[in-house]
Amino acid sequence: MLFLSMSSCHFNPDVQSEGADYLQGLWIQDSVPMQHALLQYTLHELKFTCDSIYATLRTRSKVKNVADSCYNAGQWTEYAIGVYVVRGDSLLVDGLYTKPDWRRKTSGCHRTGQYLPRFKIVRYSADFLVLENRYDQRPILLRKIADMTCTPKKRWE
Repeated sequence: MLFLSMSSCHFNPDVQSEGADYLQGLWIQDSVPMQHALLQYTLHELKFTCDSIYATLRTRSKVKNVADSCYNAGQWTEYAIGVYVVRGDSLLVDGLYTKPDWRRKTSGCHRTGQYLPRFKIVRYSADFLVLENRYDQRPILLRKIADMTCTPKKRWE
């Protein structure tokens, strides 16, 4: 009987936790240092709501390193959704690439599958956030354009 009662209780991962209070809101990246000299760069828009993150990634490319049908004159947008955790100075994201309506993307142009960025939180204030991508060490300078208050609910509503 004890075994049955213990096995019936489990953590419900479909309910959000509160996340990091200082991240709550919509953050945008206006430019990339030396972007005029880069062959390709991506501008980030990150929305943090509770422990969820919605990422919009706007890529600009001067070189055609994707199929012609996906190149779109060197400009395209990708989307990802996930959950994040802050550990010390690290922002860890576990997510998936999606379609523009935030539904899972399983095929098509550009990236599909897991979205797993690892960022170092270099500096933050109420309206300014500097992240550093752990994989390429490029700074991501973000400014907050909207505040949000976490109201935990069923995930992805």
